Amino acid sequence: MRFVHAMIRVKNIDESMKFYTELLGMNRTGEVKLDDCTLYYLSDEDGQTQIELTYNNETPKDGYKNGNAFGHFAFQTNSIEEFTEKMHKFGYKYFYEPYFMPEIDMYVAFLKDPDGNEIEIMGKK
Repeated sequence: MRFVHAMIRVKNIDESMKFYTELLGMNRTGEVKLDDCTLYYLSDEDGQTQIELTYNNETPKDGYKNGNAFGHFAFQTNSIEEFTEKMHKFGYKYFYEPYFMPEIDMYVAFLKDPDGNEIEIMGKK
């Protein structure tokens, strides 16, 4: 058995696609139109990790609410400083600024995607 993908519903597919492809560098690998929604598949650079963005034809005005079980998605970058510069150019801010975790020998920071999902960024300085 292998893990295939995680799915999240998005309110604005254009904003979400820009966040995940342009900021986080994921690749768009597929699209499936169903009667009530469109599924957009994204994968990381080596194709091992995938996210499915689901855009429903009838999206709640206020978007979607996460329960208290989901935590975050984690992405690793080669340089937390370079990512931070890029993130600021896109108009995003961390809600937890980068801090060093000696247990994993990396810096860790958190921001939110356009739908409020928490995203952890891990990397060397």
